[in-house]
Amino acid sequence: MRQRDGRVRARGRRGGVVVALVAALGMAGGTGAVAGAGTPERVAAGAVGAAGWADDVADGFASVNALGQNGTYGGRGGPTVTVRTQAELERYATAAEPYVIVVAAAITMNPKGKEIKVASDKTIVGSGTSGHIVGGGFFLGQGVHNVIIRNLTIRDSYEGVWNDKDHDWDAVQMDGAHHVWIDHNDFRNMADGLIDSRKDTTYLTVSWNRLGNNNKTFGIGWTENVTAELTVHHNWIRESEQRNPSTDNVARAHLYNNYLQDVPGTAITTSYGNYSRGATRMLLENSYFEGLKNPVTKDATASVVQRGNVFSGTSGRNESGGTAFDARAHYPYTLDAAADVPALLRAGAGPRSTIGTAATAGTAAAAATTLTVAKDGTGQFTSVQKAVDAVPAGNTSRVVIEVRPGVYRETVKVPSNKPYVTIQGTGGSRKDTVIAYGNAAGTPKPDGSGTYGTSGSATVAVEANDFRARNLTVRNDFDEAANQHLSGHQAVALRTAADRVALDGLIVEGDQDTLLLDTASKDALGRVHLTNSYVVGNVDFVFGRASAVIDRSVITLKKRWNGTSAGYVTAPSTPAHRKGFLISRSTVTGDVSAGSFHLGRPWHAGGDASLDPQTTVRDSSLGAAVKAAPWTDMGGFSWRDDRFAEYRNSGAGAGASGPDRPHLTDAQAADQEIADWLGGWDPAAG
Repeated sequence: MRQRDGRVRARGRRGGVVVALVAALGMAGGTGAVAGAGTPERVAAGAVGAAGWADDVADGFASVNALGQNGTYGGRGGPTVTVRTQAELERYATAAEPYVIVVAAAITMNPKGKEIKVASDKTIVGSGTSGHIVGGGFFLGQGVHNVIIRNLTIRDSYEGVWNDKDHDWDAVQMDGAHHVWIDHNDFRNMADGLIDSRKDTTYLTVSWNRLGNNNKTFGIGWTENVTAELTVHHNWIRESEQRNPSTDNVARAHLYNNYLQDVPGTAITTSYGNYSRGATRMLLENSYFEGLKNPVTKDATASVVQRGNVFSGTSGRNESGGTAFDARAHYPYTLDAAADVPALLRAGAGPRSTIGTAATAGTAAAAATTLTVAKDGTGQFTSVQKAVDAVPAGNTSRVVIEVRPGVYRETVKVPSNKPYVTIQGTGGSRKDTVIAYGNAAGTPKPDGSGTYGTSGSATVAVEANDFRARNLTVRNDFDEAANQHLSGHQAVALRTAADRVALDGLIVEGDQDTLLLDTASKDALGRVHLTNSYVVGNVDFVFGRASAVIDRSVITLKKRWNGTSAGYVTAPSTPAHRKGFLISRSTVTGDVSAGSFHLGRPWHAGGDASLDPQTTVRDSSLGAAVKAAPWTDMGGFSWRDDRFAEYRNSGAGAGASGPDRPHLTDAQAADQEIADWLGGWDPAAG
């Protein structure tokens, strides 16, 4: 029998939209109250609501390991402080040590136009939508690095002169900085630029911001060198005359999924959109340009490679030419369809508040507890993943994603920083709403970076605690017969790697490795309760290291791709002293040959002898397909050395207790009830 070493790989950091769309910080001004005059209370990093955003890291070029800095994570690991005055903000922003600085009030800068000189290793983040910097901004000088600016509104240094040459007052100015992430802010009505990236500033990501009502939005350059690398994605730029952005002498400029809008009938007319200047190499993907003159322009010496952009009501120059670069050679990212960008950014760009509160006008996702998905466009989103993307990170109340009937051919991932998500079908049957895809462990990734691996093949992957799903089908329809040339036919339909996961009324369907019930790490607790559901497969199709209950469900045995009947229901990889799999009050059946399926075998993932795999099947009906000796060895490990047992089963596949078929005693069974698995968690609550 083949070894299953390395089947579950450690989860890496995700790039692209799934990490970047977010930050409902949910700290409604009361976190870290001021302890004394001019001295904000310090709280431990990750405490008092900060965990939802303090652990976030940048995507794009800001995530790249370079110049001695491995990605951009700001003040993570330092103290978290809450500030409400300019003196407090300056004290911590200019300090030598790392800080997570929570701005919990509108701070008016004195003198007007002052730009606080931010030091390295800082996260400056607004508390909900209450963090404002009025009449000033921030300056990041030469060598300053590892800085995150998020969820703030920076506004109103405007002095009444439109093209102001006397007041060089920006929202954020960077001169020679590196590894900076500017995310989910609202920049507007400043005297000069909203963002200036100057003098070889590099490894910069600007994402999910609202920028507008200004003469100059985003200028990049002020250098003869061609070294800078930057990512600009998911920004809503509207009512801005120039620099949208203007990109001069940038070695790699990756712009994608931005929304540039010139609203008709207003006093502001955009003179140009994205501008590639000097020796810039620009890759421009899946952006939406609405009503602009000269939406894409370039110098004769510059390059623009365009892919998948939409131009609505535009006129004038729309140029491309030259060569760019492969962004995926530097970092992973996910493109949204250009047609979806306006709605996505109206709902998700700018500062975020807690789910269920009155958020910034226009942020529909932040103001709702229910999001709707419909293939025909009648919902808020046309894909399930887009709805998940719209859930703010660190949300503390339940968000229900209602999915209308249809087949949604996509993969879905709920990342660990988005707890309390429910995905539910709205049809009359669990068959009406289907999420399906066909990746397998050996399927090559489209970017050429290898294969998906078993855990990466999942159609739906859940890494967030307190997840729920109901009334839908999750399917991996990888075609084994047509892909015999591939090595690795494991094809996961649903993967969970979280705690307190409640699944009800589902069909989870595949062949080999259908349902991966895992944990975030070997030492983490991962409780799963699946009820009133169907699980379909043939080889190890319920597997992993979670403490999982399958109750009142049907486990459907399926023939192999070549029509033969042989397989294994469970392959637990339970850590010692933890509960494994409990199948209770369920039915094991299928259109397969009698005596052809084992109930389980021990998966010692990676050859780890310290594991103690466990499956208990009790109070269930076993069809004739179950072998008389229902447990077997795996990878050189004997099932007899681990924990496999039955109790009070019935049906043609049931059998009496014996050396090859251990049964629990009544006393042992009393300690293997559903409540013992759930450990005080009530799946019906919350």
